[in-house]
Amino acid sequence: MIVAFLVLVVGLASGFAFLNGFRDVSNAVALSTRTRALTPSVAVLLAAVFNFIGAMLSGSFVLAFTQSWITLPNGIGGLSMLTSALAASIIWGVYAWWRGIPLSSTNSLVGGLIGAGAASALVGGNSINGVDNVLLTQVALPLVLSPLIAFVAAYLLVWPVTWAARYTQPNVINRRFRRAQAVSAAAVAFGHGLQDGQRTAAVLLLALVAAGLSSGGELPLWILLLTAIMLTAGTMFGGWRISHTLGHKLIRVDPLRGFVAQTLTSVMLFVGAIGLQLPLSTTHTLTASVLGAGTNQRFATTNRRLVRRILLFWVATPLVTAAAAFVLELAFSPLADLRPN
Repeated sequence: MIVAFLVLVVGLASGFAFLNGFRDVSNAVALSTRTRALTPSVAVLLAAVFNFIGAMLSGSFVLAFTQSWITLPNGIGGLSMLTSALAASIIWGVYAWWRGIPLSSTNSLVGGLIGAGAASALVGGNSINGVDNVLLTQVALPLVLSPLIAFVAAYLLVWPVTWAARYTQPNVINRRFRRAQAVSAAAVAFGHGLQDGQRTAAVLLLALVAAGLSSGGELPLWILLLTAIMLTAGTMFGGWRISHTLGHKLIRVDPLRGFVAQTLTSVMLFVGAIGLQLPLSTTHTLTASVLGAGTNQRFATTNRRLVRRILLFWVATPLVTAAAAFVLELAFSPLADLRPN
């Protein structure tokens, strides 16, 4: 039974990584295709390559992230929690993609884990340790603080960039910043791979620990390869619904402001992954950066109704996935007698 659950977790984690790349390709390609800095095919290929590289290089941070993340019970108890959380996150992620709403895969996964842990405790099983820290660092801070910082910083950065280009002809400015966007788009994809590769790899490592196949002290190479391949595969298929939301429906963005938003996003992702070892949502950061940079212009055309809808989805994400995972975990409760005491 443990082997069956482990196989199920690996399959769901692969689907989670694929959906992550499928939905979050918009973070790297939306602005560069909107401003015609890159063609859609080139932008997706560029994002796929740098997503793969970032995910492969995230291995050096996975162990530290996993040790500071959560502790699951061993055996079927821990594996069923991962199964419920991943399934809930995937279902909600597909729905959000269908609605064209960008949201955080990390928030959905954490919400699912919290709901699954609560259900396990309700039926007399073991709960998840470290939930308080996870709620603060992976739900509250990314949901509130990182978008706020990204919005304000992008808004302020537009001024020095436009001041530096004040004597340059508009067509020259657009041409130069379109070229610069190709670099910043690659940087966003690389940062996305660093950040989101950690999450899927951490889930797989936790599954091995729960199944008794690993002590958690080292990361098998196959986990990194599987994570990077599935992220890249999802990126290659590309979820253009969300790209259309970010690039066309949210706010008007020119090449200069697109470059500012992408560069700021990549810097925040790098600092979060490498410097602070803090999980940041690529989607939250880029969306807030786009709004901040786009607001700082003479004719800002923010789609306020869409912004409210996105914010509602962001707040609802951990709550919905927690509720869904809670129900799924209760469905596994007949297996409680197979859990180790």
